[in-house]
Amino acid sequence: MKTICYFNSTDQWGGGEKWHLETSLYMQKQGHDVLFICNKDSELHKRLQNTSIRYELIKITNLSFLNPFSILKVKRILMKHQVDVIIMNLSRDLKVAGMAAKLAGVRRIIYRRGSAIPIKNSVMNRYYFKSVVTDILANSIATKDTVLEKNPNLFPEEKIKVIYNGIDIKTFTKTEGNPLYLKQQDELVLATLGRMEFEKNQKFLIKVAQELKLRRLNFKLIIGGDGSLKTELEELAQTLKVSDVIIFPGFINSPQNLMLSCDVFLLPSLWEGFGYVLAEAALSKKPIVAFDVASIPEVVVANETGFLTPLNDVQLFADKIEVLYHNPELRKEMGLKGFNFATNTFDSTKIQSDIAKYLSDV
Repeated sequence: MKTICYFNSTDQWGGGEKWHLETSLYMQKQGHDVLFICNKDSELHKRLQNTSIRYELIKITNLSFLNPFSILKVKRILMKHQVDVIIMNLSRDLKVAGMAAKLAGVRRIIYRRGSAIPIKNSVMNRYYFKSVVTDILANSIATKDTVLEKNPNLFPEEKIKVIYNGIDIKTFTKTEGNPLYLKQQDELVLATLGRMEFEKNQKFLIKVAQELKLRRLNFKLIIGGDGSLKTELEELAQTLKVSDVIIFPGFINSPQNLMLSCDVFLLPSLWEGFGYVLAEAALSKKPIVAFDVASIPEVVVANETGFLTPLNDVQLFADKIEVLYHNPELRKEMGLKGFNFATNTFDSTKIQSDIAKYLSDV
């Protein structure tokens, strides 16, 4: 039995936090001693209170790595619990918890990379990836490829492991939800879900809504999620005169509620490490329209389970939506193919087993 520490200081909830919580619960069931370190009053803190996982609370910010007392506090926690393996998900966590783990003599210091964007070739990064990190766990091939994009010698490629995010398919497909919106006759309901931050690029969809309205399509667009750009997005919808066709329901706790409400799922992200929500849309038998960037082609099979377009091309993106608007049978066919692909590729039963084997290897 090994003591595995999950370190995640974000206050929000996203794919990385979902992965950390689900994997920690699985490893605990496998008999491992699991410890979680997270920020007080974060979404993870709230959810951990409903589990039997031990946790310690801290307060980490982007500048905490400059405070030696923050690093020493984490070191003391790691030594107290005799941690064998630590997994971090954020760059700022690596700078604090990674250094603390090195000082505490933790044997495996794993940086889980969840974003398919290149790591900067900075002096600080060269130090951390050569002297602190022992392993990198990537959630897609695209994510792995970007780790060494700026510096091929930053980290040994053979120590970068790819394991896709897994989904508990039985639970997801059997969970009953309540639609957020009931579609009107002959209406096409489009939906997206994600944090309202720059990289999620919801502004693009508001421009797409303007184009679809000009084409006189009968549709509604649900933009689910919350974040720092919410007010800005709502104001843009008013400016472009599409507020009447866009719904902003806010934070959505259950993706099923959104998926039950829509005919087509849209993802305008500028990049994705994996994209849980794409797999969830596929398991909901929804065709997908997204960009042909980063890891998205690993989750959406072009022209089979959905359409992929060039980045930020409003006209082509609207064209694909219009094709699905006029072809309900194609929507059904793509949705079924997406379900089969997601079931065969992202089943958490196999993926969690792979993760357990990976984490158990000290």
